[in-house]
Amino acid sequence: MARETYLPVLFQLFRHHGYDGVSLAKIAEATGLGKASLYHHFPGGKAEMVQETLAYSGRWMTENILGPLQGDGEPLERLRGMCDRISDLYEAGEQPCLLASLTVGASQDIFHGAVRAKLRSLVDAIAAVLTEAGLAPELAQQRGEDAVMTIQGSLILSRGLDDPAPFQRAIAQLPERLYQGLPNPIVS
Repeated sequence: MARETYLPVLFQLFRHHGYDGVSLAKIAEATGLGKASLYHHFPGGKAEMVQETLAYSGRWMTENILGPLQGDGEPLERLRGMCDRISDLYEAGEQPCLLASLTVGASQDIFHGAVRAKLRSLVDAIAAVLTEAGLAPELAQQRGEDAVMTIQGSLILSRGLDDPAPFQRAIAQLPERLYQGLPNPIVS
């Protein structure tokens, strides 16, 4: 099998346990591969597995979030679509964030650049939609950052409380909060 076959399994492992919490034994058990086969598919070891997992999640993000945000349609509807896809990704607040899991421990130094780039691309895509809708670029950038803080903060709160309701509420309210004060907002 091609190594791409194992990326969804690795994604789940690293999002739930982080870099430090996933051993090669755990990876072997989850993928059904022995250690020799793991190194055959990922000669760079666990670090390469995370890099490939980040690339895999980046492709998903481009296809499901960034692409649609940059596409056609009314800005508010694109923001709503983004929130729907984000809710899908986190299973309505039941699943943790891969990027958040890579910001602690040894992975913080190893993958900081990749995590920063992915977060920055989301902030910038949201800001671009808001700028297109008529918001001043500086304020649009701030709202893009606020959106990512809302998503991540509500995920942490939901996971900590073992209750997805804060995430679900935050995601449901986010498009209109981002669009607040814009000229001629589309309300449906």
